[in-house]
Amino acid sequence: MESLRIPRRFCGPPDSANGGYLAGSLAERLGERGPVEVTLLAPCPVEADLILTREEAVLVASGPEGPVARARAGGLDLEACAPPDPACVAKVAGQSRAMQTHPFPGCFVCGPDREDGLGVYAGPVGSLAAACWTPAPEWADREGGVRRELLWAALDCPSIFPLLEDPDRAARLEPMVLGRMTASIDGALAAGEPAVVAAWTLSAEGRKALAAAALFDAGGGVVARALCTWISIAGR
Repeated sequence: MESLRIPRRFCGPPDSANGGYLAGSLAERLGERGPVEVTLLAPCPVEADLILTREEAVLVASGPEGPVARARAGGLDLEACAPPDPACVAKVAGQSRAMQTHPFPGCFVCGPDREDGLGVYAGPVGSLAAACWTPAPEWADREGGVRRELLWAALDCPSIFPLLEDPDRAARLEPMVLGRMTASIDGALAAGEPAVVAAWTLSAEGRKALAAAALFDAGGGVVARALCTWISIAGR
């Protein structure tokens, strides 16, 4: 029986997995090298064995309370934005409005309270939210490239920040959680290589929003792209 366990280190909310990390982990288990769509069905517990089952071309992850996510091959019609200037991005690190009201400050990817996470701290750059990121050597695979599930994670969190830059909209929607993520890994990023993540909002209606993100290497090449659907849990 195939299984997966998300260590507590890779949390988003305190007791559940970071959505992007979980999605990337399932995409890797699915085995597709094209774009993969992952739908998050329920909070995924950390330090619990998830049972993975395959239903035709869909990989389903189930925890003690039932299914938490499903992954399948998907299409991604998304053109990356122009890469922002890393010097401009560095000047606004962590200055996105929602970084100051972060509902999950222990998040592995973007939590300001984490010293052992990815440290992807977004700031506003025009209509974008962007962050500089130099992945630590510990995130490398055997070839020295950043593991693919960590590329998914680095794309996930920044995509929420441009949506919540408007304080009125943030007051209505925050907190939000990832509902679906479709990502394509288009290249490789070496551990220790400076990179930039940029994200932008595509649409927002009711309790749901669609955002996009792209990860660029030091030369401005596109390493990965993603579409992220965010859902407000305010008032639940």
